[in-house]
Amino acid sequence: MKEKWRHRLHDAFFEHQTSAGRVLDIFFLTLILASVIVVMMDSVKDLHHAHKHLFRILEWIFTIIFTIEYLMRATLSRKPFKFVFSFLGIVDLIAILPTYASLFISGAQSLLILRVLRLLRIFRIFRLSHFLTDLKFLSVAVKNSFRKIGIFFLFALVMVVLLGSLMYIVEDPKQGVFTSIPQCIYWAIETITTVGYGDLVPITPWGKVVANIVMLIGYAIIAVPTGIITTEMALAIKSREAGHETCKNCNKGGHDHDALHCKHCGAKFEPLSSNPSTQKK
Repeated sequence: MKEKWRHRLHDAFFEHQTSAGRVLDIFFLTLILASVIVVMMDSVKDLHHAHKHLFRILEWIFTIIFTIEYLMRATLSRKPFKFVFSFLGIVDLIAILPTYASLFISGAQSLLILRVLRLLRIFRIFRLSHFLTDLKFLSVAVKNSFRKIGIFFLFALVMVVLLGSLMYIVEDPKQGVFTSIPQCIYWAIETITTVGYGDLVPITPWGKVVANIVMLIGYAIIAVPTGIITTEMALAIKSREAGHETCKNCNKGGHDHDALHCKHCGAKFEPLSSNPSTQKK
């Protein structure tokens, strides 16, 4: 009887495709949203003074429920330590620690907004796992372009230092605007990124010439990283489409470029580098 209830509870907490699992997950998602809203409302000064005791009580109610949930998941998991040190397990722990920490550390309660991270479970609950696959695909493209972007930002850093120093030379520090090279570099960064707060404005004609140059360079600064990542994504898409086209065992296709086994018959693929479809070039 005990094992039967344990099995039912395990299905409710971990099997998201079951009706009990969906109900429980939606219930906890609702609580997470409610707790985040309470934290946001508590940060409003007028609401805090008027309802601080109510907010405090609600916060402890949420924390106790989430603590019970965390302990249940850790206990019911077939591998408790794997759950505790998994990404979602760590997120669940982060969601409950700030309330307990607020008993000893002043201001720790403001970290409760981190509970919004628990909404990541929605990807599993509503069968949106394919979005995670696309997110991984995007991260691979960013990773492949990291070296090029790094070199580009190093070049951009050199440019803002040079242009900032040039602005310091052409503008008179005695006018009280561009009083130091670091301040001129700050102006160059906000101008080259097209932010333009307007707190620092060149006055002399030569200063305005330098400003025009920085503005024109800013358009290239914005376009280059986007172009690099877009190119890497296009290459990644081409690589995925040129992946394991058909299985030699069952002659069926539609596999991902990094697939190790056929999704139809389970046959093992050869490494992609030795796949004839990738050696046509």
